[in-house]
Amino acid sequence: MIRFIQAEVKHAQPISELIQALAKKYVCPTCDESFHETLLGSMTSQSIKDYIQSGYQYHIAIDPESNIIAVIGMRDSNHLYHLFVSDDYQGQGIARKLWEMAKSASLRQTRHTHFTVNSAVNAEHVYKNFGFKRIAGVRTREGMVDVPMRLDLSENV
Repeated sequence: MIRFIQAEVKHAQPISELIQALAKKYVCPTCDESFHETLLGSMTSQSIKDYIQSGYQYHIAIDPESNIIAVIGMRDSNHLYHLFVSDDYQGQGIARKLWEMAKSASLRQTRHTHFTVNSAVNAEHVYKNFGFKRIAGVRTREGMVDVPMRLDLSENV
């Protein structure tokens, strides 16, 4: 059975290992090679610890063997910062479950009227399924290629 919990600093290393591996496979190929080091550097164990300690909210999915198989991270309670699901568990609704947990936790803390995400080009469909919409076209910033998206809660009531 898969468990879903709020992450703590002690989870930083396995979170980092998961998201760096998946970013190398799925995000880096869509970005300029000059940005790979910066991107992966923002996903180190120390970076994840710093994010959690500075108030980012992370939730994780844990498999029966206690391995972290998926993670979501929220910045400022309304910006979806990280969302990664291990290859073996994709397509099983885990990303949606994590999103619902993170969204609910955010809404308990504050009364946001919207959420944002800068989607990797090849993950846009995931966020569209959550109700996010493009707010601009594909953009490139310092080698990072992404799609800015927004979910307005007033449209989804």
